[in-house]
Amino acid sequence: MAVGWRQAWGVGLLAVSAPVWAANKVDLDYHVRLLPKNDQAEVRLTLAQGSAVRSLDFDLGDGSHYSDFKADGQWQLTSGKAVRGVWRPAADKASLTYRVNINHERKNGSFEARMTPNWALMRGDDLVPPARLDQQDGIELVSRLEFELPGGWKSVETAWPRIGQNKFRIDNPSRLFDRPTGWMLAGQLGSRRTRLGETEVTVASPLGQGMRRMDVLTMLTFVWPQVQALYPRHPGKLLIVGANDPMWRGSRSAHESIYLNSRLPLVSESGSSALVRELAQVFGRINGTKRSDWINEGFAEYYAIELVRRAGGMSDERYESLHGKLVGTSQKVTTLRSDRVNPAQVARAVVLLQELDREIRLKTHNKRSLDDVLRGAMQQGEIDTQAFVQLSESVIGGSSKVLSTELIQ
Repeated sequence: MAVGWRQAWGVGLLAVSAPVWAANKVDLDYHVRLLPKNDQAEVRLTLAQGSAVRSLDFDLGDGSHYSDFKADGQWQLTSGKAVRGVWRPAADKASLTYRVNINHERKNGSFEARMTPNWALMRGDDLVPPARLDQQDGIELVSRLEFELPGGWKSVETAWPRIGQNKFRIDNPSRLFDRPTGWMLAGQLGSRRTRLGETEVTVASPLGQGMRRMDVLTMLTFVWPQVQALYPRHPGKLLIVGANDPMWRGSRSAHESIYLNSRLPLVSESGSSALVRELAQVFGRINGTKRSDWINEGFAEYYAIELVRRAGGMSDERYESLHGKLVGTSQKVTTLRSDRVNPAQVARAVVLLQELDREIRLKTHNKRSLDDVLRGAMQQGEIDTQAFVQLSESVIGGSSKVLSTELIQ
């Protein structure tokens, strides 16, 4: 009798508490309408319950890429070193709408993001700028992204999980404000897909852009066992996008995604791989702080070489030749400390990390290596030079002669 009473009481409690718990989840929908005639996108943020959010304070950079703001509730633009826009939503269902310029042209005439009559290649970070979220206690925003494509455009690709034809779920546990970051591509596309370990991999590019999609997949398949062995965490989805000139002739990683100009070789004449370097950035997610950019950039270039070598794609002779080129490129470098390292500094950082790896292996009798330092840095996420030295010496179990250099003082 007593057991039955407790069961009935428990069921009743669930019935009472479930709607209260469900009410704490509030939908935040992003709707993006691409407008190729204007080289713009119209973005609409819709809160199902505006009172859940006190304010969203957006960093609009210099303000030149965003225009035509319309808001339910209060909208205030302020200028200073950076233009900021503060939205205080109306209490019920509330929307903020604005337009964003897609084309980002560099000084040399190439594009970091571009829209044409047939396709658009862009970063979600620009569609929805970063913002400080001030929300009510106990609220969880459930975010989704949906694209409205122009006539004739067939598909859209992002690094986020797909929940509909042109719809994606946005969920980043490390951030309070879920926004659709990473590389995105829409239009008349060609795509190749495969599953590598725990990761769904998509390589996509606009038709006619010379992207060697199968070559990229083959290269990834070749190095993936070494990637799995090195990195303790793997993304559920990885997107690689590419296009030809006049897109910027380089490579860049973003949230679970990589941009690769289709003219870039998968392995350069020097033996390094831009694709594997960006892969190391995506998996590592390390951010060097306090003028310590050399750490994340050095790790990425170091493992771009090391992963290809471990996979059997580089002989000892080629490795030594590449090492010699790195030493030659970086011989005039006197410091690695800067907010943004140049190619010579990156080369010197790689040489330093190679020396550190040898020191760790020697002093620990091959029981530890630079891999252990990498994993420790991944756990910290953000790391400065002092913390890097402390981490490395904890792996060694004593002081490091390699790191007692003026290069990192």
